[in-house]
Amino acid sequence: MINNWEKFLRPYEQAVAELKVKFKALREEYIIKGAETPIEFVTGRVKSVDAIQEKLVRRHVDEERLEQDMQDLAGIRIMTQFTKDIYTVVDLIRDRNDMVVLEERDYVTNSKPSGYRSYHIVVEYPLETIDGERKILVEIQIRTMQMNVWATIEHAINYKYEGEYPEDMEGKLREVAELTFKVDELFQEMHQEISDSQQALRNHTKRETLSDENFDLSE
Repeated sequence: MINNWEKFLRPYEQAVAELKVKFKALREEYIIKGAETPIEFVTGRVKSVDAIQEKLVRRHVDEERLEQDMQDLAGIRIMTQFTKDIYTVVDLIRDRNDMVVLEERDYVTNSKPSGYRSYHIVVEYPLETIDGERKILVEIQIRTMQMNVWATIEHAINYKYEGEYPEDMEGKLREVAELTFKVDELFQEMHQEISDSQQALRNHTKRETLSDENFDLSE
């Protein structure tokens, strides 16, 4: 039985704080180098005590196995501009040495029946404490800003109806989810077209520069 929730959740608060700093620093590295960053925003939270207790009952989780069975006590959310950036961030996380990927769930390619899209990664994060190293489970969600808007609104509607919203509402949410994904695809196409045009211009400028350098005035 957990009697002191503040003490129990303190390591999770520390893990979230550290990871937010690390991912924000990663974004800054891209900006300093003048490179296009795949990370737009980083947020994080530790599940509230009320939300934990509700989930314990709903998922029939034994409190003694809370830290093993509830993988989202600590959560990091990374927002991207484009869908392709989601997978760039996934690769960055896989390559890191300061955390171990335990599980991945791709709801971007394979959306949930509700229409929900996001990429979830559960990592084991080694936390340094005065009592030594402690490994904390953290769920990292990676999604576009459009996906995040849909998920935020769906969460509010779900809360209002206590998870039992009307069937027509469910259909509308799926429809909006598909429209949201289509918007992401269009933004991705536009971004790719701009990138291709800029690359073509750079190549053209480079060819002209080489041509000028090789021009012999004595001929």
